[in-house]
Amino acid sequence: MIKIDKKTILFGFLSTVTASMLMVSSAKADNFYDTRPTNETSKLQAYLKFTKIVSLIEEQYVDDLNTSDIIDKALKGLLSNLDAHSSFMDAKESKELEVQTNGEFGGLGISVGMKDGALTVIAPIEGTPADKAGMKANDIILKINDEATIGMTIDKAVSLMRGKPGTPIKLTVIRKGAMKPLIINIIRDIIEIQSVYAKTIGDDILYLRITSFDQKVVSSMKKAIKKHPKAKGIILDLRNNPGGLLNQAIGVVDMFVDHGIIVSQKGRVASENIVYNARKRGSDTKTPLVVLVNDGSASASEIVSGSLQDNKRAIIVGQKTFGKGSVQVVMPIGNNEALRLTIARYYLPSGRTIQAVGVTPDIEVSYGEIKKADEIISIKEKDLRKHLQSELEKVNGIKKIKKDKKNKKIITEEQIYKDLQLKSAVDILKALIISNKK
Repeated sequence: MIKIDKKTILFGFLSTVTASMLMVSSAKADNFYDTRPTNETSKLQAYLKFTKIVSLIEEQYVDDLNTSDIIDKALKGLLSNLDAHSSFMDAKESKELEVQTNGEFGGLGISVGMKDGALTVIAPIEGTPADKAGMKANDIILKINDEATIGMTIDKAVSLMRGKPGTPIKLTVIRKGAMKPLIINIIRDIIEIQSVYAKTIGDDILYLRITSFDQKVVSSMKKAIKKHPKAKGIILDLRNNPGGLLNQAIGVVDMFVDHGIIVSQKGRVASENIVYNARKRGSDTKTPLVVLVNDGSASASEIVSGSLQDNKRAIIVGQKTFGKGSVQVVMPIGNNEALRLTIARYYLPSGRTIQAVGVTPDIEVSYGEIKKADEIISIKEKDLRKHLQSELEKVNGIKKIKKDKKNKKIITEEQIYKDLQLKSAVDILKALIISNKK
């Protein structure tokens, strides 16, 4: 077997490219005195600069590096400087991505992204170790165990946070409003997510909470709606939903919109320019709809809320969303290596982009709790007996009330008053229901 040095191949290839480009540049020289740079000469200069730097590193860098190592490092730097979601993955990282996508692994249950150069929590997924430990949207992860995240890629951070179920991990977090960094200890676990939770508010409101857009979201939502035929209005809660599958986001919008554009994607390559349109079949265009979002709503959540907003099908309530609206594909490049590359951006029906902008709610409401004033007993003498009778009934009914509070399928008034955004959504939806009747 003949073994050929990678360095020889690289410099041989670049020499051939250089010679070819010199010939092309010479052939295109219409005027001897025309010194304006052409695309070919610019490329030539760039290739020459790259090969010179590679050669210098290989010859003089303090540690011994071969050409393959240098090229891999250069590719990682190149991709990470394009945007926060593009990356070069070596064989090990490609295998880890495959495990993450198809296998079973121990994790924390948070979605992360780069925001202003910092590793930022998009949202903890409900019911996961990160959620139970108290992680919040927009937490900045400063350290993973004892390793600083400054300059770290998302892939590297995700790799460090994954691990064997039952093993501990320590995150050092910066949180808005906190006087100093927080230390959050989490035990990794197998991440099992229920993507759709259905509850009722009163007799006529259906509350649907989507934690992430997995492959069962649309079917789960349809089942929930079918089980509550008396619902006169729907609240769709997408707060702290980091996104997921595009087809499920499109399917959710398609449930409530019967014509027009749902979302489109545009890239440099014509084949990536795709428009997704709504279909008339089975769409509910009448039931009043309110969507809850916050700064932890990202990607597919932003497509759903933004599209329903542009189609004037729902009132969006809450806080401005995260702003992640780009499309990535994974391209194998041989030797079990791969390239994750941003190839397009999503655009809402109005033509606006989501990327780095997010979706601004129709009605902005901060998260908080509504303080209720203590009830004052104000009765007249003629009502005294009746009032005391009703108070006795309340005492006798205490056990029943407590039992109702334990019903996880019902959102109580007490729970609503502890969530200002939800309270606002309920009030708006009730107004829409009344308007719909008229």
